[in-house]
Amino acid sequence: MTNKYMLNVLKKVSEKNPGEPEFIQAVTEVFETIEPVIEKRPDFVRANILERIVEPDRQVIFRVPWLDDEGNVQVNRGFRVQFNNAIGPYKGGLRLHPSVYIGIIKFLGFEQVFKNSLTTLPMGGAKGGSDFDPKGKSDNEIMRFCQSFITELYRHIGKDIDVPAGDIGVGAREIGYMFGQYKRLTGEWSGILTGKGIPYGGSLARTEATGYGLCYFTNEMLSAHGKSFKGATVIISGSGNVALYACQKAQELGANVVAMSDSGGYVYDPNGIDFAAMRELKEVKRGRIYEYCETHPSASYTEGCSGIWTIPCHIALSCATQNEINGESASALVANGCFAVSEGANMPSTPEAIEIYLKNGLLYGPAKAANAGGVAVSGLEMSQNSQRYSWTFEEVDGKLQAIMKNIFAACQSAAKEYGMEGNYMAGANIAGFIKVAESMLAQGCV
Repeated sequence: MTNKYMLNVLKKVSEKNPGEPEFIQAVTEVFETIEPVIEKRPDFVRANILERIVEPDRQVIFRVPWLDDEGNVQVNRGFRVQFNNAIGPYKGGLRLHPSVYIGIIKFLGFEQVFKNSLTTLPMGGAKGGSDFDPKGKSDNEIMRFCQSFITELYRHIGKDIDVPAGDIGVGAREIGYMFGQYKRLTGEWSGILTGKGIPYGGSLARTEATGYGLCYFTNEMLSAHGKSFKGATVIISGSGNVALYACQKAQELGANVVAMSDSGGYVYDPNGIDFAAMRELKEVKRGRIYEYCETHPSASYTEGCSGIWTIPCHIALSCATQNEINGESASALVANGCFAVSEGANMPSTPEAIEIYLKNGLLYGPAKAANAGGVAVSGLEMSQNSQRYSWTFEEVDGKLQAIMKNIFAACQSAAKEYGMEGNYMAGANIAGFIKVAESMLAQGCV
C-alpha cells in the first residue's frame, strides 16, 4: 500500500486503538485491497470516507451482574459496537466467550459491515457479546446471565435500529432467554433478535445457513475453475453449528469429509465423518469430540487443534475461530495437495497464511463472503417477522443459494474490474466497501 491518505488513516487507527491487534488486522486487510478504488475515487477522499468508516458509530460497554446457582453474585462485562448503519439497521451477532474484549468486538463489527453489504440485503454492521463463558453453566445460570445482559442492552436495540443474532456461545437457548426478557421489559413482540426458535418467529434453515452458505459459495468458486466437491477430500475445523452443517452439505455435494475438531483436539476418520453421529454428539449430548472415537473404531483423536491442517486434503473449510491457520499451517496445506480454502469462521487465516494461499494459487474464499449465509438468512428472518409470515425450508434454502451465488459473482466481477482477477478476498472487500461508501457519501457528513 503506497497511498499516503490511506497510510495516514491506518496510522491513526493503530494509534487510537492500541492493544487491539484483531481490529487493526481487519482494517489493514481491507485497506490493502481497496487501494485501487481510492485511487479512482477522489470523491471518497474528499469526504474522508475511510476515516469515518473505521470509527464505530458508537461503542457500548456495560456491567452484567448475575446470580450463580449457589446464590453468589458474578460480574461480567457486556459489549455492543454499532459500527455503521449507512445501508440499513445494525445487524450482527452476540458472542459469549472468555476471550471477548472490545478489540474482538470491533474487528467483528467492522467485518460485518462489508459482509452484510455483500448480501444485498438492507443491513448495517454491528457486533456484541460478553466475556461470560457458558461452558459448565446450568440452564438457570445461563438464563439469569442472558436476562441481565438484555436488561441493559435493550435500551440500545430495536427492530429498526439494531437487531442482534447469535454467534459463538449463543444458540437457540440463549436467544430464547434474551428474547423473553426483551419482551418482558418492553411489552412488545417484534423481530428484535434473529436465530429464534421456529414456534416464536424463527426462520427455517437458519440453523444450517452459515454452513450451507459456505459450501454454496465454495461450490461456485470451484465451478468457476473447473473443480467441484465431488470426490474431494475435505477437512473442517470446528464442530459447532457452522462446521456441522458445512460437513452435511459438503457430503451431499459428493465430498469425503475426514476430519473435524473442537477446542481440545481433532478426530480423523478416513472412512468419512458420520454426520448423524457427530450431530448427535455435539447438539444433543453436548459432548467432546474425542467421544466420537468411542463409537467409530476407524477414527483417531489427536490433542491440539493445529495438527488438523497437516491432514492431506483437497479442500479446507476453517470454521472454528480467528487466526487459527498461520503461515506454517497454510504451508502444510499447500504441501499436501490442498487446492481450496474457504472460511466459515471470522478471519480464521493470518495475513501470512493468506499470502501463502495467493502465492501458491489456492482458491481462497474469504470469510466476509463465504460465511455470509448466516446473516443473509437472519435478514430473511427479519423480513418474515415484518410480514408476520413464514417461508418453507425449501424457499429459504433457495433464497440462500441465490444470495451466495450473487455474492460470488460480485466478488468475481469486482476483482476483475480492478485488475485482481481470481483474488476473491480483494473482490469481496471492494464490492462490500463501494456500496457502503457510496451510501455514506449520499447521506452527507453524518
